[in-house]
Amino acid sequence: MAQVYIPEDVQEREQLQGGSSTPRQNRPPREEPHKGLGFIDLGIALVLIAAVSLIIMAASRWTAPLNPAIQINLSPTALPVYAGYSFLRMLLAYILSLIFTFIYGHIAATNKRANMVMVPLLDILQSIPILSFLPGVVLALVGLFPHSNIGLELASVVLIFTSQAWNMTFSYYHSARTLPKDLKEFSSIARLRPWQRFFKLEVPASMIGLIWNSMMSWAGGWFFLMASEQLVLGSRSFQLPGLGSYLKVAADKGNALALILGLLTLVALIILLDFFFWRPLVAWADRFKLEMNSEGDAPTSPVLNILRRSALVGALNQRLFQPIGSVITGILNCLQPLPGATGVARTDKEDQRRFTVGGLLKVVLLAALLIGVLAGLWFMLLLLRNVSLVMWGQLVLAAGATFLRTLVALVIGLAWTIPVGVAIGLSPKWSRRLQPVVQVVASIPATAVFPILLVALVGLPGGLSLAAILLMLLGTQWYMLFNIIAGAMSIPSDLKEATTIYHVTRWRRWRTLILPAIFPYLVTGMLTASGGAWNASVVSEYVTFNGKTVSTFGLGSVIAASGADGNFSLLLAGTLLMAVVVILINRLLWKRLYGLAERRYTLG
Repeated sequence: MAQVYIPEDVQEREQLQGGSSTPRQNRPPREEPHKGLGFIDLGIALVLIAAVSLIIMAASRWTAPLNPAIQINLSPTALPVYAGYSFLRMLLAYILSLIFTFIYGHIAATNKRANMVMVPLLDILQSIPILSFLPGVVLALVGLFPHSNIGLELASVVLIFTSQAWNMTFSYYHSARTLPKDLKEFSSIARLRPWQRFFKLEVPASMIGLIWNSMMSWAGGWFFLMASEQLVLGSRSFQLPGLGSYLKVAADKGNALALILGLLTLVALIILLDFFFWRPLVAWADRFKLEMNSEGDAPTSPVLNILRRSALVGALNQRLFQPIGSVITGILNCLQPLPGATGVARTDKEDQRRFTVGGLLKVVLLAALLIGVLAGLWFMLLLLRNVSLVMWGQLVLAAGATFLRTLVALVIGLAWTIPVGVAIGLSPKWSRRLQPVVQVVASIPATAVFPILLVALVGLPGGLSLAAILLMLLGTQWYMLFNIIAGAMSIPSDLKEATTIYHVTRWRRWRTLILPAIFPYLVTGMLTASGGAWNASVVSEYVTFNGKTVSTFGLGSVIAASGADGNFSLLLAGTLLMAVVVILINRLLWKRLYGLAERRYTLG
């Protein structure tokens, strides 16, 4: 007798209606038809070949003999190669930032003792401007690799890392600290191992905010790209080929055509990155929303759909990534036993030997750390003794002027980012339309277009002080906007539907749902924007254009000028004062708001 094929949806419908068809869980799984290689796989293979070619080209550049002062070619034909170099540096810095985020953020969020040290240390690192990292990083790495470009390239990557890592770490830390209580209780009942809790609970819960903060990190990296590829230490200058150097040289020479072409290349690179990388990630991360039902108009990505249909990607996943994942899982299971498991019994002598070795290792590490800290403090005091009390007084006044500018910039940014961010985050349609636009505008280095704006603003009342506020705003408002968008996107659909069912008015909806839901993300955005504003003061209060230098009174101007002149004593004093001010603001304001977010505005 011939067999009649019954589609799966018909069988399921009959089962729900009381039919006698075989239950789905008892039927053998239907074999998927074999996928042959097609044009999609050919395109993916070409992209992989291009990526390998770029890496080989960059590796030959890294291992070449050291050449501090290279000639930047302003010809349009050099732009694709420069864009590739800059993109590779940004990618390496982002990978380093992601590793740092997961390790540092996890330890700070889960270890109470470490939290007391690591969070204030993160405040300090966030408050130090990129130009303050520059002398030590460049001199150390160039001295470590004196005969090749490896030191310069690593210095550029590390400097870009300092503009990317902090807001990503704060975002992950906030997500790990505000996990719903029922999910925490379930992980304890299920006796998840620490690594399972990390991968199955913490990382998924942080994914939406982390992706949007990653976009902001890339925007921050593009913002400081010119400073990280043009390394100036007093009379010494180090240059690296890239878009940042191209834009810097074009701005210094007043070459408007080259400046426009460089900015257009950067915009094209950002759009391609959004279409092929960020938009697929946003669509993929929608599965991690904390809600009972799925939203009808979820984010989509044609690139993600293509990758899911690719036979090459499926083969790589099945034959390479899954076996590697199984091996890693087995190793982690051996290293981290189940919570409460006693393990293999040890003798008292083995326990005593283990305690002695572990205790000795801790003592050695603490002693080495203490010696390093004391040596650093000694050299710091040697430099600071050259700073007089009069200079300290001027630094305090300069810090007050910069504080007022950062406050004005934050208030202006907050006034427009809340309504715009909520509108984008609550509407997947507008999110798809405006996400690339926001990324492009946020990623354009304001330092490249600032000289053009400076010509128009310097004649207005306030002069460069007003222009400095504008540049701070251009560099920091995106931290708030991206976090607000992430907060609005993470609001569960069932809560939004409840406000519609109960006819909640617009203002009441904002007061009872939207503002409480985005509040933790808003605190993270304001904290990182505050630190970013102080960092941006270094490039907004001291501007060099077409061989001319324009500056205004402020702490950022003092730091930038002392770095350009090689006055390391004043540079250190200004950096320390900026770090103290930012830490005080974080401790007195943002930490309390973080505590409020954890107590009152957490789902579950």
